[in-house]
Amino acid sequence: MKIIDAHAHVAQYIAGFTSRGELRGAGCGKARYATGEVFQMFPPQLGDTGVSAESLLKVMDANGVEKAVLLQGNFLGFHNEYTYEAVRKYPSRFAGAATYDPFCGKVAEIRQRLFGELGFKAVKFELSNGSGLMANRPPVPLDGEVMDGCYRHAAEKGLTVVLDIGRPRNPCWQVDAVAAVTERYRDVTFVLCHLLAPQICDGELIKTALGKLVKPNVFFDISSLAANQKPEAYPYPTAVGHLKTAKNTVGADKLLFGTDMPCTLARDSYAHLRDYIAEGGIFTASELEDIYYYNALKIYF
Repeated sequence: MKIIDAHAHVAQYIAGFTSRGELRGAGCGKARYATGEVFQMFPPQLGDTGVSAESLLKVMDANGVEKAVLLQGNFLGFHNEYTYEAVRKYPSRFAGAATYDPFCGKVAEIRQRLFGELGFKAVKFELSNGSGLMANRPPVPLDGEVMDGCYRHAAEKGLTVVLDIGRPRNPCWQVDAVAAVTERYRDVTFVLCHLLAPQICDGELIKTALGKLVKPNVFFDISSLAANQKPEAYPYPTAVGHLKTAKNTVGADKLLFGTDMPCTLARDSYAHLRDYIAEGGIFTASELEDIYYYNALKIYF
């Protein structure tokens, strides 16, 4: 089966900024917060303090992945130029989304560079209060003036908008606001990361949330869905249950396979993150082809 990983990352070096302050590489794939905590961010074989396009390609080739979409966020840090270079060097393997902080004073110049000069066709906003836009400022209304300027710019430039709104029960998880925005900008394609990041106890909650987002222009990548069911392990029965809810609510044609590599590979193998979806037995062969490949192909390539 052909595969596109619709949620992956490269990083020239770990350069995050989170609710725990700056996040920097500590060697051997480990990272250290400003508060002192050290953790394994990605497997050491993928890099010391960063992960290159070539490192991702080795993982992709070993697991039958034809293409990947390179997204960005505050956790690994912004790497617009590095992502652009990866896409330019391997155009048949990668597509990329740019990112920026809409509160920057020179936001117009930044947009011109990213979407005018570099030619990115997608923009991604990591909005969570853990390692996104709301990690170091008060909650930002996702249907408010500042973010509306981002959506309006995307509509004018024909950009795909990718949103990571964090986890349920946090101030960043503004499903109603996202529903309003996606209705307001019907001509913009929105991809919502991690299937809205349901946790192991969120079966009914995610059913209600997804029901508010059944729209022609709204899609969901399912990266990190398995990782979010801690302490559950492969074959991730709760994640499979969330996928069944998603199929019944929004449809398989709205779901995009992704892994959130390299960080998720510190906890499980790529093969497990790839295979639990098919092994769950809830999708037909044709639906699996769409989820693993064709849905992402239409949006990003």
